[in-house]
Amino acid sequence: MTASGRLSAAVPDLLRKRSFRRYWTGQSISLVGDQLSQIALPLVAVLALHADAAQMGWLATAQLMPALLLSLPAGAWADGRAHRRRVMIATDLARALLVASVPIAYVLDALTFTQLYAVALGIGALTVLFDVCNTILFVSLISAERYIEGNSLVNGSRAMSFVAGPSAGGLLVQLFTAPLALLADAVTYLASACCLARITPVEPSAVPPSKGHFTAGLRWILRSRVMRATFAGSATVQFFNFTFHTLFVLYATTELGLSAGVLGSVLGVGAIGGLVGAALTGRLVRRVGIGPAVIVGFAAFPVPLLLVPLADGPDPLVLSLLFLAEFGSCVGAMIVDISLGSLQTALIPHSLRARVNGAYRTLTHGMRPLGALAGGALGTTIGLRPTLWIATAGAVMCLVWVLPSPVPHIRELPNTPPEPAHGAPSASASASSPSSG
Repeated sequence: MTASGRLSAAVPDLLRKRSFRRYWTGQSISLVGDQLSQIALPLVAVLALHADAAQMGWLATAQLMPALLLSLPAGAWADGRAHRRRVMIATDLARALLVASVPIAYVLDALTFTQLYAVALGIGALTVLFDVCNTILFVSLISAERYIEGNSLVNGSRAMSFVAGPSAGGLLVQLFTAPLALLADAVTYLASACCLARITPVEPSAVPPSKGHFTAGLRWILRSRVMRATFAGSATVQFFNFTFHTLFVLYATTELGLSAGVLGSVLGVGAIGGLVGAALTGRLVRRVGIGPAVIVGFAAFPVPLLLVPLADGPDPLVLSLLFLAEFGSCVGAMIVDISLGSLQTALIPHSLRARVNGAYRTLTHGMRPLGALAGGALGTTIGLRPTLWIATAGAVMCLVWVLPSPVPHIRELPNTPPEPAHGAPSASASASSPSSG
């Protein structure tokens, strides 16, 4: 085989399809930018504005609250639109402008917590709209039998962003200060918009609003045993994980004494676990089945984070524990994201896709601001380390919901249920699928 033939064979089939390749490229770039801002925005608050635990909690809440308030109406709105890709492009451009406003205000010596909260709130709202449209665009570019492969590629990019983003973010913060590092994030949103502008998928038809249109997705979730169980497990993880992440940067920089560059490097190297998880998930699904893979992911994601509040002592020991926590958690995150995402994608009818996604985000992502508020309040009241113990132990309780459910018994991806008439939940949507148990 020639060198070019070996290279071609090494390229996944989906990436040979131009539309999916452009979509995947835009997603990959944007995901790196998300990781840049995830470390840079809290560091802006800590290093430039000298935030305390309560202010860190409010900042995280501002970015996460739109998921609770807007996901349901955004999903209903997106299902009624015919051109979701255009909406995604508009949200990318708007997020680029919002992120760029922070370094501009910093250079002008006009940056305040009020602006930081407003930017976080705006980014959160636009991200909700982008994500509910993205679920529809994804199935417009890929056939059902390729869901695991497609999710593996997208989540593999996400794993790579975990490696590159924190390291690059920490380095940029050290070189140019935290606010100026956010300019890189603005550029990634522009790149994502350009990639989306270069594809022309055939999107599912808009669903005309009808009686029950707004709550159809929520009702469909409540009728499915699989969706109910995975919602409860995801909600538990989301609440406690964001209690944890609200205080993690503050804990690492103040109590553990790590610099931005060292913290970013440790997280970046540890995030290689995400690449391992993305590479292993397909094999795991083939060996044990899609449902058991979901259970493995739910367990492997929160358990390693128990090492973070345990970190203490000499710097090499602290850094080793943080690395192991990040590595193990990233392996678990990729397994659960790919396997659960593929299972849910296969279960949801096309005509309900954005509404179900919006309702699911309301129920699960809505836990994030509540977790962030709890983190800020507990961190102020009982201290950072005790709060991290509560957060990491609490996240493991997600298994209480999914273990007794039908999920462990599902071996294959089910066929997508019949399309409900006029967007109403179909009785067969749960009865004819493994979600009925």
